[in-house]
Amino acid sequence: MRQIAWCTLTYIFMIYPPYKIKVIEKISLIPRKEREERIREAGYNLFSLQSKDIYIDLLTDSGTGAMSDNQWAGIMLGDESYAGSINFKHLEEAVKSVMGFKYVLPTHQGRGAEQVLDKILIKSGQVVPGNMHFDTTRAHIENVGGRAIDCAIEEAYQPDTENPFKGNIDISKLENLINKDPKNIAYILITVTCNNGGGQPVSLENIRHVHEIAKKNNIPLFVDAARYAENAFFIKEREVGYKNKSIPEIVKEMMSYMDGCTVSAKKDAITNIGGFIALNDKKLYNKLAPKNVLFEGFITYGGMAGRDMEALARGLFEGTDEDYLRYRIDQVRYLGEKLSNAGIPIMKPIGGHAVFINGRAFLPHVKQENFSSQTLCVECYIEGGIRGVEVGTILAGRNQKTGENIYPKLDLMRLAIPRRVYCREHLDYVCETVINVYKRREKIKGFEFDFESPTLRHFLSTFKKVK
Repeated sequence: MRQIAWCTLTYIFMIYPPYKIKVIEKISLIPRKEREERIREAGYNLFSLQSKDIYIDLLTDSGTGAMSDNQWAGIMLGDESYAGSINFKHLEEAVKSVMGFKYVLPTHQGRGAEQVLDKILIKSGQVVPGNMHFDTTRAHIENVGGRAIDCAIEEAYQPDTENPFKGNIDISKLENLINKDPKNIAYILITVTCNNGGGQPVSLENIRHVHEIAKKNNIPLFVDAARYAENAFFIKEREVGYKNKSIPEIVKEMMSYMDGCTVSAKKDAITNIGGFIALNDKKLYNKLAPKNVLFEGFITYGGMAGRDMEALARGLFEGTDEDYLRYRIDQVRYLGEKLSNAGIPIMKPIGGHAVFINGRAFLPHVKQENFSSQTLCVECYIEGGIRGVEVGTILAGRNQKTGENIYPKLDLMRLAIPRRVYCREHLDYVCETVINVYKRREKIKGFEFDFESPTLRHFLSTFKKVK
C-alpha cells in the first residue's frame, strides 16, 4: 500500500523570495496588431517568434533561469583548457557531492547526454520503458532503432485527480512488459519530475520498487534527472517519512537506486547551457567516453566552455537550497491556483516547473486533429504577448508503423516558469491574459499543418487556420 501523506488544500500564499534582484532586463509589450502580424509571419509556431516580440516568455524553463552572483563570479574563473580544465574537476566534485555518482561525462545539454547513452545501451528493436518519455528522449531512442514505451500510472492521464505522485511508473505495466522478453529491454528510464505528465513527481517508494524489478532482471536503471531537486522537494512535502529529511539527503537516496543519470543542467542546476551523464560503472563509462569525444567533445569539457562548467558546478548546490525550492514551487502553485479558481481547467495537482492547462477542456469544440492546445498557445500570445508551448498532439508525432497522428490522452498547454526570473505581478498578468482568452473561447478556431516537419515537428512545422 502506498504510504503517502497528502490532502487537497486551497493554499494561502505568502511567497517570500529568498533573494533580491541585482540586474534587470527590459521587456516590452508590442501592440496587439503587431502581435497578430508576428505570429502569422511565424507560421503560427511560437518557436519561430523573436524574443523581442514576447512580453512574458513561458515557452520553457530550460536554460532561461537567472544565475546567481556566485555563479556569475564563477564565470570569471573559467579555465578554457581543451583538456584537464579545473572547472571540470569542480563539476565532477559537485556531482559526487550532490548525487553520489563516481564518474561524470559532460555534455553540451541533456539531449547530448541522451544521444551518447542511447548509442551504447540500445540495440535496434529494443525497448526502453519509462513513466512518460519527453520529446527529445523519445526521438533519440527511436533514432537508434529503439522503442520508447510509457508505463505511467493511469491517474497520470486524469487531469482532475489529485494523486500526489502522478509521475509514478505502473509496476504491473512494467513487469508485464519485461516478462514478455527481459532481454529485449535496453534499460528503464524514470523521468523526475515527469514533464509530459504535467511536471508530476515520482515517489521514493515507487523508485525503490522499480529498482528492485530492474535488479531482479539485470536491467540497467537510469533517471532523467533534469528536475531532480524539484522532485526531492515534493517527496519531502508529500511522502511519509521524509518531512524531516533534507533535500540533499533525499536527492542522494533517489540517486542511490540508479545505475546512472542523464541531466539537462538548464533546469534545476539553473544554468543557461550544459548537461552530463553520471554513473558508477567504470566499464560502462569506458564505453561511453569515446562516443562522448566523438559527439560532444573531450571528456573534460563535453561541449561546454570552462566557465559554463563552473556555473553548473555551483548551480547543482544552489538548486537543492530548500528556501529557494519552497519559493520556486509556491510560485508555480500560486499561478496554478489562481487560474483554477477562475475556472480554467488545469492539470492537478500542480507540478513543479510549470502550470499545464488542459487544452481539450479549454477549447472542447476544437478537434484534437486541429490542435486545441497549440491553438490556445497562439491565442494567449495574441491576447497578451505570452508565449507558452503545446505538449499534446503536435509534440506526440506520428505512429512509426502506420504514419497516423498519435492522439495523446493528455493534450496540454504548458506555461513553464523560468527560475528566479518573474515576480508575482508577472504571474497575475499571465492569469489575466488566459482568463480573457477563456471568455472568448467559443469564437476560437483551430489549425492544421501548412508544413509538417518529419522529426520533432513542434519545433519547425508551420500552420494555417482552419476555415
